[in-house]
Amino acid sequence: MNVFDIIGPVMIGPSSSHTAGAARIGYIARQLLQARPVAARIVLYGSFAKTYKGHGTDKALIAGILGMEPDDARLRFSPRIAAEEGLAVTLETAEDTDLHPNTAVITLTDEQGSAMTVRGASIGGGNIVIDAINGMPVRISGQHPSLIVQHRDRPGVIAEVTDLLADRGVNICNFSLSRRQKGGEAVMTIEMDGGLDEALADRVRALPDVTLCVTLLP
Repeated sequence: MNVFDIIGPVMIGPSSSHTAGAARIGYIARQLLQARPVAARIVLYGSFAKTYKGHGTDKALIAGILGMEPDDARLRFSPRIAAEEGLAVTLETAEDTDLHPNTAVITLTDEQGSAMTVRGASIGGGNIVIDAINGMPVRISGQHPSLIVQHRDRPGVIAEVTDLLADRGVNICNFSLSRRQKGGEAVMTIEMDGGLDEALADRVRALPDVTLCVTLLP
């Protein structure tokens, strides 16, 4: 446990879970899209759905989608800023008892019509977990530099990616893999202690079986 687990995150808003965590979920969704979003569909579940107005969860999510950090003083004005920047936002609530009570599902669409759907949960103290991207299970804490690598499920692909990281002296602290079916589409998520930059990501993107590689920075 570190001091931030005790005193909580630096933030705007009344709740580390419902405000700071929500902003971080939106911020990661924006990074994963890799483009300026023009439309955002947000679905809130559980406690998020019941208390979002009082805690400003909707404003925090929108702020994150706009690229704001949890301590950005503009957070409370994010719906107005979104409208000024041409971001159309729709907000819905739903129920699913299988999900964490502080869950949001965000679908972002860019100017070219490309979309990315991200599911994340705020698990306390401003900490989050992203557990699905475009319906594929993942596990991203947002606390470490990360690579999200979509690839063909073929022998040797994981080794090719991890060898590139090893060549750069990068230490992997968390790794997860999911796939829809054997030999089909797969996604590996790699959290590391440091050393991630676009040059390394470009080397991963150049691998023949990699179809998408996204970098996430905390």
